[in-house]
Amino acid sequence: MSMEEAPASYLTSVRRQLVPFLIIGVGCAVVDFGITYGLTELSPLSRDLSKVVGWCFGTLIAYVLNSRFAFQAAVTVKKAGAVLLLYASTFAVQVLLYNITEGPLIALGFVNPWKDATSFVIAQGVATVTNFVLQRRVIFKEETKIVASAEPRRFTDDGNPPVPPSAVA
Repeated sequence: MSMEEAPASYLTSVRRQLVPFLIIGVGCAVVDFGITYGLTELSPLSRDLSKVVGWCFGTLIAYVLNSRFAFQAAVTVKKAGAVLLLYASTFAVQVLLYNITEGPLIALGFVNPWKDATSFVIAQGVATVTNFVLQRRVIFKEETKIVASAEPRRFTDDGNPPVPPSAVA
């Protein structure tokens, strides 16, 4: 593989995993925030405990969907344990960010639902970047190599992608 092909192939494999990861992440963030905000406003649970419950639902759904659609990996106990450890670590950071942004947002005049939504987006953004990078580079490293190696390297002279060997009669 030439130096010109490597960056294009790498970017293609990143895109192939990042796009579904982000789509799934946004959907699961909606689930997480909906549960978190709903429990905060409509139940006697504290803001932190509501966040824990919302996170559990959003994370479980995200793991199952990302394993299948973003990383094309089988759901295994080993990978689930690794993802759980990663998500638990980033959850601690998420809760910290969710809490430390509340005071400054109140000082800026934010009220609910904007205060909690802004705190949530900041915390979720940091966690999402961390989770994607570590899952791609550590937990699903072998699946990432398969996705990258399956990418067509170049187009034919007529501008079409190469024909897979299985399609040749």
